[in-house]
Amino acid sequence: MAYDIEEQEKLEAIKDWWDRNGTKVIILAFLFAAAVIGWRGYQWYEQHQATKALGYYEALELAAGQDGEEAKTRVLAASEVLRKDYAKSGYTSRAILIAAQALQKQGDVQAAQAQLQWLIDHGHETAMVDMARLRLAGLYLEQKDYEQALAQLQTPSAAYKGVYADRRGDVYYALGQLEQARAEWQQAKTALSSMAYVQIVELKLDALGKE
Repeated sequence: MAYDIEEQEKLEAIKDWWDRNGTKVIILAFLFAAAVIGWRGYQWYEQHQATKALGYYEALELAAGQDGEEAKTRVLAASEVLRKDYAKSGYTSRAILIAAQALQKQGDVQAAQAQLQWLIDHGHETAMVDMARLRLAGLYLEQKDYEQALAQLQTPSAAYKGVYADRRGDVYYALGQLEQARAEWQQAKTALSSMAYVQIVELKLDALGKE
């Protein structure tokens, strides 16, 4: 009988606890389930978006390898969709670099510059933005817009210090400022890790002759 009373007391205690906390438990369980479902839904959405972005990236890459106005139109169309709908995707920044290169190859320098400027303004990856600045500086250099070229070559990340210094040297050389070009190429030689690239810079220094 004592056992039955003890059990009854436990049941009463449980019932009393549930009366006081049951609603909270249900709400917490619901919130937890909603969070799990929401997270899985978000993961599915992100994967779905990545798959779609990849499709446009591949279409742009294919068109970039072809010549003619039709190919150029496809490059521009794919780039526009990626920039508009998938701006944060890693595929987009890489596609923009490919698009700019293809447009430059086809002689549309202004369109190439616009692609690179978009990546500079909206890119989320430091390395991709640095690459866009480097290539944009190269386009300005070809157009003899030396001021704009130098403006793109400021404060790079550590990984790009060497190649930025090399490109600044090219700009100063084009300006006829040979000592400044030498200083930049010396800096590039110190900062670069690629021996092949270092040898190219050394050839530029040799062409300048001794100080």
